[in-house]
Amino acid sequence: MRTRPAPHPAPLDVAADLLALLGDTRTEPRADDQLEALTLAVAADLPVLLWGEPGIGKTAALTRLAEELDLPLTTVIASVHEPTDFSGLPILGDDPAVRGVAMAPPDWAVRLVREGRGLLFLDELSTAPPAVQAALLRLVLERRVGALTLPPGVRIVAAANPRASAADGWELSAPLANRFVHLRWTHEHEVVVRGLGGTWPRATLPRLAPERLPDAVDHARRAVCGLLGSRPTLVHRLPGEETRRGGPWPSPRSWDMTLRLIAFATVAGSSRDVLSLLVRGTVGDGPGFELLAWLDRMDLPDPEDLLADPSGAPLPERGDRRQAALEGVVAAVRERPARERWDAAWALLARAAETGPPDLVVVPATTLAALRRDDWDVPVAIERLAGAVDLSRRAVRPVVAGGRR
Repeated sequence: MRTRPAPHPAPLDVAADLLALLGDTRTEPRADDQLEALTLAVAADLPVLLWGEPGIGKTAALTRLAEELDLPLTTVIASVHEPTDFSGLPILGDDPAVRGVAMAPPDWAVRLVREGRGLLFLDELSTAPPAVQAALLRLVLERRVGALTLPPGVRIVAAANPRASAADGWELSAPLANRFVHLRWTHEHEVVVRGLGGTWPRATLPRLAPERLPDAVDHARRAVCGLLGSRPTLVHRLPGEETRRGGPWPSPRSWDMTLRLIAFATVAGSSRDVLSLLVRGTVGDGPGFELLAWLDRMDLPDPEDLLADPSGAPLPERGDRRQAALEGVVAAVRERPARERWDAAWALLARAAETGPPDLVVVPATTLAALRRDDWDVPVAIERLAGAVDLSRRAVRPVVAGGRR
């Protein structure tokens, strides 16, 4: 009995098998600052806007993020929708004079409400005309679409190309831009190569330590309120140029977002680089750098603690923070000059020169030498600094009538 030959598979079936193999990728833990910044902003329930050139991998990153966070992904191309798709389509009921006119939401909003959770991806935002951008304001800030309110489990992420590389691109309006955390999305050569080889970085949310929650909130509030208390002009600063208005800039709204991001980054133990991306992406580079510098000063040890225990009090390891701490000690001695405080400061500078880069003590030591009073003897600790800076001559120079020479 003759057997029939096995039928040949349909060409498209073979193609489907090949596509499945090409799409079979895996993920690996990998430090990635921009990915961590994105996941933290999403965890903080803040709308995020990814800026990057076409083909840079923004959509792929959002797809992996949704998979890792186990959130259904809903993609909406903003530029192909009408304003009513976001504000709601008026629907007449039985008696409009009594019941009013209902604003019917689009199907994607109904699905998100039905699911109770999800990742709403607003793609190609910079190609949306001004009327659509205006309709998006309520969605991004209040999470309302027509008569529906999106549930708390829904997160919003958008993507945009710079106007120069966007098809029929528009500048983002200032009100819409001020509602987002702006992250510049770039590619890293090694990440792309490994990804094309089948392994992409894992978009995992950093662990949030429950025991750090109260301290993180207090830390964030002290940082933002401290900076704005000393720099009131930073509270609201609308950029004069239209292009800059479409990016991050400081306002009470964006400072509130910044405060939340500082708290989340603190609880997660994120690096300074990640915090920098988040802060500058919310209030802009200038105010962001000022806030980062303010945070550095907040984290410095108390100068009085260092003067009380110059031989044992811990000094910052990072160079810029160590120098700032030493300069703070010198400023404390200048504010309340006393022989024992002057001696303690020299002992601290000597230890700093022996345990870190000696050049960091040059400026504070020069300033401290000038604070010497006529009846103060030269401390022994100053000799330990002779190799780093010639200060002995400054401290022991003779005093003549009318001043020092």
